[in-house]
Amino acid sequence: MIRDYSAYKKVSQAFTAYWDDFHTITVMANISLDVKNAYTLTDGHLDIPFEVKENSKMGKKRLISLHVDREYMPGNNYYLIHSSGETSLVFTGKVVRTEMFDDRYYYDGELGALLTENGTVFRVWAPTATDVIVNIYNDTFQKIKELPMLKQERGVFEGSSAEVSEGALYTYSVNVNGECRETIDPYARAATSNCKFGMVINPSHTNPEGWNPFSKPSFAKPSDAIIYELHVRDFSVQAKSGLKNRGKYKAFTEEPPDKDGIPAGINYIKWLGVTHVELLPIQDFGSVDEMKVPPSYNWGYDPIHYFVPEGSYSLNSHEPYTRIREVKEMIQKLHEKGLRVIMDVVFNHVYQLHASPLEKVVPGYYFRFDHGGKPSNGTGVGNDTASERRMMRKLIVDSVVYWAKEYGIDGFRFDLMGIHDKETMNEVRYALDCIDPTILVFGEGWHMNTILPDHRKAMSGNARETPRIGYFNDYFRDSVKGKLFDTRSTGFANGNFSVKEDVKKCIMGSVEDKFITASQSINYVECHDNHTLWDRLNRSHPGVSEDVKQRMHRLATAITILSQGIPFIHAGQEFFRTKNGVEDSYKSPDKINRFDWQRMRAVQANVKYIRGLISIRKHFDAFRMAERHEMNRISFIDSPGPILAYRIHQQHSSESIVVIHNGGFHDDIIDIGDGEKWILADGEVASVEPIRKTSDKLLSVTPFNTIILITND
Repeated sequence: MIRDYSAYKKVSQAFTAYWDDFHTITVMANISLDVKNAYTLTDGHLDIPFEVKENSKMGKKRLISLHVDREYMPGNNYYLIHSSGETSLVFTGKVVRTEMFDDRYYYDGELGALLTENGTVFRVWAPTATDVIVNIYNDTFQKIKELPMLKQERGVFEGSSAEVSEGALYTYSVNVNGECRETIDPYARAATSNCKFGMVINPSHTNPEGWNPFSKPSFAKPSDAIIYELHVRDFSVQAKSGLKNRGKYKAFTEEPPDKDGIPAGINYIKWLGVTHVELLPIQDFGSVDEMKVPPSYNWGYDPIHYFVPEGSYSLNSHEPYTRIREVKEMIQKLHEKGLRVIMDVVFNHVYQLHASPLEKVVPGYYFRFDHGGKPSNGTGVGNDTASERRMMRKLIVDSVVYWAKEYGIDGFRFDLMGIHDKETMNEVRYALDCIDPTILVFGEGWHMNTILPDHRKAMSGNARETPRIGYFNDYFRDSVKGKLFDTRSTGFANGNFSVKEDVKKCIMGSVEDKFITASQSINYVECHDNHTLWDRLNRSHPGVSEDVKQRMHRLATAITILSQGIPFIHAGQEFFRTKNGVEDSYKSPDKINRFDWQRMRAVQANVKYIRGLISIRKHFDAFRMAERHEMNRISFIDSPGPILAYRIHQQHSSESIVVIHNGGFHDDIIDIGDGEKWILADGEVASVEPIRKTSDKLLSVTPFNTIILITND
């Protein structure tokens, strides 16, 4: 029977219907509605046969399962009609989350607005849409053109125009599930303020003079890295920073004069000696209004667009090219200073699920849902992305590849990496290896309560199945400073030497029980999350003197820098950074979060001590081993309770390095054997050049102190 398509646009109040696979429609109906021979299924033209497979009651509702003879065709409208006259569009439901859907509609080509010699080609993946239109806007945000798109294979819509050129603003109007939704392109590479419109760009026109994304500091192996975690705004927002472009990308391009004998601005980071600067999220995020002056504060873990830089750090967020160029200038300057750049990327969730371009274009596909149809919430912010689905995996890989190639990014830190699946993370690693094998990949491998089997998760318990991907080592963190979620808990560095055996494993890169290589271990005691180490010590040791807490702080940082693996330092950790006790400062004001240049200069001795430890690590490859078999070069020395001492036998040398940590409140004596020794670190002094020589067999170690010495084997 031929039917009039226009007659079936009504959405029923009595029932809803969803395609849950290619042959199954699930109907949730009022209990009062008849079932037997009561429904008709049509595509608006022809009736489609089906069979009622299940009919059960759920409270005041009836759940009906229909087996449909004809296979569901994404992008077509289907209507279910009840004999009472009630009619509903059959929405796309779980079908988009089936393996068959992924297999049939996965598209491996290039997406987005692609500028060519003959105009612009627009390409968007929207297999469940009935039609898609490109809306073209002028620079006053007035719509000037609508460009119809044609559906291609594998659910891709494509449209092209010779009249649409560089600088054109655009959005998509996507008709899906009976609703027309206007949205920015999920693959937009440039955008206006708050990413309301995408822009057609020629990336080469955003390049600074002399730009070469592949011209970067030399770097041999992951264990050579020393990571310094920094928020763009924090770095320069303080008036005493001496920087003009406070809180902006451009601050990293300034070189103010030294002050009080210590470099300022970007030269300070270079002087400190770290190898990599890790920037908290600079992909476009939603919590800050880019048009507000001054913008509010946020860390940026609420992403909207994965190919567009955040505009609130730009001098002109309204001009799409400006933010891109400023990010490139920042990276270029960091590279010139011998510093590699890591991006903190947040693919595990989006700012708001229903407002996300991903959800607007293909509803229900890019996110995980529980068995009741509610969004999975392992992230704790209302939604989890579904990396195991092939087009979400493609988006993640495409994004990191784009940032690596277009911006010259040298590493990626994955927020809540345990939400993602192992296969996706291994594909990320492979794709980046094809560009530059020295690009770092690591993340938070926590066990997350998301709708994904544990054996598939990219969490630290599965680290052996994701080689060359690093994991934040919470075992290291808790052993050295105390358990994270018990602020009264203590670790080896602040008086609890009962965990000495645990710290020994950490010093050896946790290869005994966690990782394939030490390079998988990201060693840290402080990061942007939770209390700073200084604030934590104030809580765990409220009655202890300032001097003792500084000693504890130094010891914890020393263990971090000297252990096998990759040391991770939170910016300001070297000067006892404080956030005035605020534990979660993601939206606290600048007064809480700013990088305190005054405090840094007030404790210069400690800053220089940390700089000295870094120089020692970089000078001796014995601190930068990676492979498990290399750990045989480490031998622990018998020592009293609070003393943890070990010897690293240097290759091709008759000398050894001895490291001694005292995690106790009192002086202690350790026997280090006969012969001459050259002391490199003791108290507040650390240097590659020996600070003194001794022939003493017994060495006295002051409380919460690290001694490093060279001795003959």
